[in-house]
Amino acid sequence: MLQFILNQKEVTTDHLPGITLLDFIRYHKQLTGTKIGCREGDCGACTVLVGEMVNDKLVYYSATSCLMPIANAKGKHIVTIEGVNVEGLNAVQQAFANEGATQCGFCTPGFIVSLAGFCINENDPSYSNAIDAMNGNICRCTGYKSIERAAAFINEIMQKRNGINAIQFAVENNMVPAYFLGIKDRLLNLQVNIAGTSGIKKDAKFLAGGTDIYVQQHDTIAAEEIEFLYDKKSLKGIFKEGNNCIMGASVTVADIAGSSIFRDHFPGLKAYIKLVSSTQIRNMATVAGNFTNASPIGDLTIFFLALKASVILNNGNAQRQLKLADFYKGYKLLDKLPGEFIERILFELPGNHDLFNFEKVCKRTHLDIASVNAAINLKMQDDVIVDAGLSAGGVGPVPMYLEKCSSFLAGKQVSASLISELVVLAMEEIKPISDTRGTEAYKRLLLSQLIKAHFIKLFPELKPGEVIHA
Repeated sequence: MLQFILNQKEVTTDHLPGITLLDFIRYHKQLTGTKIGCREGDCGACTVLVGEMVNDKLVYYSATSCLMPIANAKGKHIVTIEGVNVEGLNAVQQAFANEGATQCGFCTPGFIVSLAGFCINENDPSYSNAIDAMNGNICRCTGYKSIERAAAFINEIMQKRNGINAIQFAVENNMVPAYFLGIKDRLLNLQVNIAGTSGIKKDAKFLAGGTDIYVQQHDTIAAEEIEFLYDKKSLKGIFKEGNNCIMGASVTVADIAGSSIFRDHFPGLKAYIKLVSSTQIRNMATVAGNFTNASPIGDLTIFFLALKASVILNNGNAQRQLKLADFYKGYKLLDKLPGEFIERILFELPGNHDLFNFEKVCKRTHLDIASVNAAINLKMQDDVIVDAGLSAGGVGPVPMYLEKCSSFLAGKQVSASLISELVVLAMEEIKPISDTRGTEAYKRLLLSQLIKAHFIKLFPELKPGEVIHA
């Protein structure tokens, strides 16, 4: 039996834990304000808020309910568009009405829920964060300027928060209904006990965030035997041990974005994170899920390949460790035995004088997979590259760690001629094909440009013109 709070009501259900939250709230609870759009997490029409206790604090984040199993709602507060209604219009709804920010209205519930989530989030209440809160919501007919004006109006109100608890402030300013004030105590009273990794069913299908598997297997996954890993406490957390970082497999992209360890060691982290899907997906997608999906263009995979990360696999009885680069044996073919799951990811953190960069080219800024992506990690001693890691996606059947290129850079001083030689070597090492994301020639061009972009960004003393034409 699963227990959680749905808007104001506590829900207990014995439905298959693998059915999507979207189907549950629409078809079993008749909350039809949450819309069915793409069923791939791309449109945001099915956006809900998820509230959970984290370190004794009630934290809310947005999620696409079309990709979320109801098992992942256990012990949490799920908020649909009906759950933010007050008598009359709430402040967010009124702002949309005032600015003419809706036409057909199909996408509107998702936008309203996303912006309401911004209002009850303790993060900096800035206009850019208000816009980011809605970057996973797509509107086909209204036009975004009126939506942006509505967000600006809400942001003006948020500037008056001045240290007041976010939920308290949102209630006082008619952004969410008053029942939100009692949710923390109600969640604590649920006393949900989420088990650790012991007792994991090895013959089951492993599922964490669900952001890929529900796209591929929506019609069949719910009826299968599933082991849900998303909320396993032993698979959570980001820790630092010496110069190394150790992450649980169920760490999400949003966890990485909020980690002080990552922020301290990756100065460009905020920009990198914005290249990874949308806010809703980042709140759900896990690191291990990205790895095991084995997409040749997996953003996190490319990021961590450059860092020479390793994974620890567990079969319930024993562990083994291997390099992430060795995890991929062919297209969608992994060095993973039946019953094994990724338990931990570890890598050496960049030092104070080391340099890291991640680049991505895709057809639209948010909610798109890469045509080509690339990452580089350089360990520096004075002006000499002591060690290097270069990775690239979209240029082969697997996410590629460019071994020859990485070895070539070691012991070298950076110059335009070095970059030119590196690009030539990279063109020999990669194996792109023509597909819907671009021709082989286009992908080769993209990678050559991304390699140059790495060095232009990391070595501002270089003359961009010389690098580009090298």
